[in-house]
Amino acid sequence: MKSPADCADMKDIRAEIDRLDHALMALFAERVGYIDRAAQIKQVAALPARITARVEEVIANVRDHAERLNLPPEPYERLWRELIDWSIAREEAHLSKELPNDR
Repeated sequence: MKSPADCADMKDIRAEIDRLDHALMALFAERVGYIDRAAQIKQVAALPARITARVEEVIANVRDHAERLNLPPEPYERLWRELIDWSIAREEAHLSKELPNDR
């Protein structure tokens, strides 16, 4: 692992970006596990996939984290809204196929 300042050339930069992309994908895979488990719990609790108050709480957290890291919050909010929409769609798919036939 090199800091940006320690990268001597584009090969170094690309290697570090690839390393970070791999780490991000591992974190996304971990997050998907929680999304799938949330769908199971929501099924039992008869909760909807989309809980608007929670969505807005997550967005507020993202904006706060971005600001603390000196990043512009707007693009990260857009990115997270997309991630949340994808996550909700995944939960909805789980919920719809897990519903008993008599519903």
